[in-house]
Amino acid sequence: MPNFAARRRRRTAHLLPTTVWLPCPDEPNAAPIPGAVLPAWALDKIRTDFVGRPADRPAPLLKIAIRDTAPAMDARIPTAPFTNPADDEDGAKKPSLLLAELHPDTLPAPTDDLPSDHSGMPGALADGWPGFFHRAHRLLPDYGLLLLATRQRREAGQLTDPLGTLIACARTAGFRYLQHIVVAYAHPVGDHLVPVLPTDISRGVAHCDLIALSAIRHA
Repeated sequence: MPNFAARRRRRTAHLLPTTVWLPCPDEPNAAPIPGAVLPAWALDKIRTDFVGRPADRPAPLLKIAIRDTAPAMDARIPTAPFTNPADDEDGAKKPSLLLAELHPDTLPAPTDDLPSDHSGMPGALADGWPGFFHRAHRLLPDYGLLLLATRQRREAGQLTDPLGTLIACARTAGFRYLQHIVVAYAHPVGDHLVPVLPTDISRGVAHCDLIALSAIRHA
C-alpha cells in the first residue's frame, strides 16, 4: 500500500488545475481569424508562458489543422511551423510541441463509443481519431507535448462537449492528461468581459478549449 500511494502521488503531481486565458486589454485581435480555433495571442502565450520560455526566444511549435478524419486525412492536413532561426539549424530534430486545431465538425459525438479492442478490424488504428493519436505519439519525442484546441458545438439546440472522448482516445494511445485551459474570446473591460466572437462560432459559445497532453514512453 505505501508503494501504491507513492505512485499515485507521483501521477497526480503532474496534473494542473483548469485555468482561463484572457487577452491583454489592449489586444486588437481577441478572436481567431476565420477557420482557426486559437487567436494569435494564445499561440504566443503557448510558445512563451506555457512552456516557460523567455519572450525573445519562443519555443518551436508545429501547428496542424484537422478538418476531417476520412481515410488519408494526413495528406489533407495543413501545417504551419513556428520556429526561430536557431531552431531551424537542427531540421532533423523532432518537434517537441505539437498543436492540433480541431474543427468542431470533425469531433466525435459524445455518444460515440470507443472500441474496446480491434479484433476483426484490420487497419482500424490507421483511421480516424485513434490513428491520429497513435501517429502523434510516434512523432513526439520523450516528454513532448500534444495540445488540442477545439470548440464546443451546438446540435439540436444543445451544446455538446467531446473533450472526454478525445482525452480517453489520447490516453489509450499513450498520452497523459495534464491540463485544461479555457481561452476566452473576450476583452476584459473593468470587472466584466466583452465577447469578441469569430464569425464561424456556434451560438452560445464564447471560448475555445485547449487540452495539454504529455507523451508517455514508459510506465
